[in-house]
Amino acid sequence: MRRIHVIGIGAGDPDQLTLQAVRALRDTDVFFVLDKGEVKSDLTRLRHDMLDTHLPQGGYRVVEARDPERDRRAGGAAYSPAVGDWRSARADIYERLIAEELGEDQRGAFLVWGDPALYDSTLGILQEVLARGAVAFEYDVVPGISSVSALVARHRTGLNRVARPVQITTGRRLAEGFPEGVDDVVVMLDAQQTFRQYAEDDVDIYWGAYIGTPDEILVSGPIAEAGPRIERLRAEARERKGWIMDTYLLRRHPDRE
Repeated sequence: MRRIHVIGIGAGDPDQLTLQAVRALRDTDVFFVLDKGEVKSDLTRLRHDMLDTHLPQGGYRVVEARDPERDRRAGGAAYSPAVGDWRSARADIYERLIAEELGEDQRGAFLVWGDPALYDSTLGILQEVLARGAVAFEYDVVPGISSVSALVARHRTGLNRVARPVQITTGRRLAEGFPEGVDDVVVMLDAQQTFRQYAEDDVDIYWGAYIGTPDEILVSGPIAEAGPRIERLRAEARERKGWIMDTYLLRRHPDRE
């Protein structure tokens, strides 16, 4: 039966691949890559660089397909249906790639940024493909170094403090208010720079963009001081590259109030 490796490849640095991930790469016949277009072509190039780094003998096969567009204008009640439509469109592509490009006894792989279990749709999409019943395969998951882990490592701090919880959320949720009972919050998928809402509070920010790549940018400090610098650097980077991937940790200090 066909087998699919879902391989976490870290935040961008080829050195972040685990030994387990490298073994999975070497066990793969066909790598499936979704191309996000010319603007994000460097993401595709990074994947090829990783393959060249860890498979120096070459001989591997890469099959690329265009990633479907998601309706990013959808908000409120329309947000979840828009994401569902996008995932189903991706499932159509995955199903075709596996059926047409992978032999019955071959192994394919999807290279997932960060960790496949954290804010990534690949596992859910593969489950949808299997549920359709048109193509059969087995799959396994190789965990990776997430942008969250890489972020705090680069800032030389930890995610949580002694006896305190940490929460991972999105900018959309953070806009509704700082989570109750939590003073350490990791924020992902925040195009609106929601941290600005908390500039008057006693909150530190540890921010990073393009983590693990040559374009990496890091800023930390109280939001009131670091926030304006982050806004400027983020705007400059987005203008220069056409896209940005960033995440940050907010650390509140109620004990100092």
